[in-house]
Order: sequence, then structure tokens, then C-alpha cells
Amino acid sequence: MNASEAKAYIQRWEAVAAIEQQEQQTRSVAENWRQLNAIKRRADRLGITQQADEGEMALFLRWASLKAQHVAD
Repeated sequence: MNASEAKAYIQRWEAVAAIEQQEQQTRSVAENWRQLNAIKRRADRLGITQQADEGEMALFLRWASLKAQHVAD
């Protein structure tokens, strides 16, 4: 692959990325919801689930507290 072929290759993928971004922006909320539900169902069938992590929630709450203190100052 020479330099001009490499440049053309990159330009094609940039064009694909632009089209995909445009499609994402024009998708309806209902379509996004259907897609999210499909991903969730597939994860459930494959046994890929995220277990609740109390430590993670404590971390989120701590950050929220720090943010609230910072905004209040």
C-alpha cells in the first residue's frame, strides 16, 4: 500500500464514521430504546450481568458529596 492508497483508505473510513454519526443523531428515542433492550436481552441470554457493588455506590455518593460542597463554596 502506497501513501495515496493509505490516504484514500483513511478518507473512506472517515466518511463511514461521518455517516454513522449522522445516523445516530437522527435515530428516534424509540429506536434507541429498542436497541438498548436488544443488547440487554442478549447479555441476559449470555449470562453477562453486572452485580451490584456497594463499594461503587459509596464512591458515587462520596463524589456527589464533594461536588455539592465545592459548588456550595
